[in-house]
Amino acid sequence: MAKSDNIIDGVNSFVEFLEEEQKNEKILSVKTQEEETKNRKINQDKLPEIAGSGFERLADILMKIVELISMDKEIKVSPDKEKSSISVYGKDLSIVIGKNGMNMDALEYLINLIGKRNKLIEKNVILDVKDYRKQNDEKIKILAMNMAQKALKEGRKISLRPMPSHERKIVHNILSKVKDIKTRSRDDEPNRRIVIYPLTRQ
Repeated sequence: MAKSDNIIDGVNSFVEFLEEEQKNEKILSVKTQEEETKNRKINQDKLPEIAGSGFERLADILMKIVELISMDKEIKVSPDKEKSSISVYGKDLSIVIGKNGMNMDALEYLINLIGKRNKLIEKNVILDVKDYRKQNDEKIKILAMNMAQKALKEGRKISLRPMPSHERKIVHNILSKVKDIKTRSRDDEPNRRIVIYPLTRQ
């Protein structure tokens, strides 16, 4: 069995565990609005927007999972329903982020799986931990521009490292605005990558 299959099996097992806990009114139990406001460190300006929604319940589930993983009891969760995103903050969340954001990506997959299975959300939620994704997206943009300039200067195609789909989308979008550059994706997941082609010197 492939490594990715093992991860998915593990995630599915964890989801089944959470669903069983929900039946027992434990981990996924829904609190009253008063308890929710008191116990969750959530941005107050977001409460009216998401109160009572599946999105709010999913943010609560995420906070509890992060608390279990990090053992940090001072987790802050900032949901943004309009952007379909949830940001998480705390003292030491390095284990939640993982190497190159791998744990964060797995947690994002997990939270969306829970949300879809329990019909809490209709579209995927984007997870960010301590602004890691935001900062990483900026690095991806800089890398893309640098590699595009290198492809033009050297007159040859440049292959980037394998990237998840949201990072590839960033590269495609930013380089679509660069003259004399074309981008294509190649290979299969999880090794799918972007190749940058200089149109003027092929």
